[in-house]
Amino acid sequence: MRVGTSSTLGGRGVRATPTAPHAEIAGLGIDPDDLPDGLVVADEQGRVICFNAAAARITAVPAADALGLPLERALPLEDLEGRRWWQLTDPYGGLAIRVGQPERNLLLPGAREVLVSARYIRTEPTGPVRRVVVSLRDTEARRRTERSHAELIATVAHELRSPLTSVKGFTATLLAKWERFTDDQKKLMLETVDADANRVTRLIAELLDISRIDSGRLEVRRQPVDIGAAVGRHIQAYVAAGQPADRFLLRIEQPLPDLWADPDKIDQVLSNLLENAVRHGEGTVTIDVTPTASPREGEDTGTSVTVSDEGTGIPEESMNRVFTRFWRGSKRGGTGLGLYIVKGIVEAHGGTITVGRAPSGGAEFRFTLPVGAPAYLA
Repeated sequence: MRVGTSSTLGGRGVRATPTAPHAEIAGLGIDPDDLPDGLVVADEQGRVICFNAAAARITAVPAADALGLPLERALPLEDLEGRRWWQLTDPYGGLAIRVGQPERNLLLPGAREVLVSARYIRTEPTGPVRRVVVSLRDTEARRRTERSHAELIATVAHELRSPLTSVKGFTATLLAKWERFTDDQKKLMLETVDADANRVTRLIAELLDISRIDSGRLEVRRQPVDIGAAVGRHIQAYVAAGQPADRFLLRIEQPLPDLWADPDKIDQVLSNLLENAVRHGEGTVTIDVTPTASPREGEDTGTSVTVSDEGTGIPEESMNRVFTRFWRGSKRGGTGLGLYIVKGIVEAHGGTITVGRAPSGGAEFRFTLPVGAPAYLA
């Protein structure tokens, strides 16, 4: 423990006589400079007795300059309306029942935003304030979250505009000029409307999935799943849609362990990975289904599915961003949300997913699922 001349918190930059509460903090063996957030402590006179390294970084004020200053001078905070924060809150002369201030955005000199919360320490419930403990955090993490939300809104607005414009245009035309079109023309327009409606439905489903993944509320309803048969159905759908049958190679290593998973969500994972391989890859799309070690402790076996193609692959510098929101492997459409959802689904099953380069040089996605048997079968 590094101690100043008379430390109350056991940390550098502290200049006060020890008291019992601070001695307990010191007894934890924590130096204030090791805390990730800014910590500023003022004594009963309102003078700064602790100004840790994070506070110095966030405020751009050296700790040596802040120590001993009145709190309002060491931290000249203003609210977003330009009012001086310490005069407004008056921690030492305000209501005796007040225990602190909740976190909020305030401004440092130069209009730099900072997240501030405060706690008022009293020796008696309504006694005088003995210490004011202030926590500081910069707003970069919040700004990143806000940018991510803004990007999501912009992406959704862009993706919705096109199909909804098409739906509106065709329905308005049909309603206004129904008698002028032949049956074939009407059928073509309605098929287009139906396809665009499906596109909107898929986008809404993606948004719901993202919401559930981000909030940890993605439910997995486990049932027995024949993963080989599930892959086979997806391949047959692509062949029926016009893809050559010899573009797909399915290899299943037997015996596979019994797999309990959510069949709809596993179909979603397979659909996304195969669509990426078909749309963005080239050559043969190979799907290997093999037994493997379980990614979850307490289980011996799991099932691994590898989807690879013979295209140009994913650049090395992009591989760490593949499963993030809005990543697109090419400019050929898509919201960039699919692989983010795939990762969330696999991890909700207790599995893992990786991306790499296939032996043929293309992209290779491999996800591994634990057996996942329900507890009553264990």
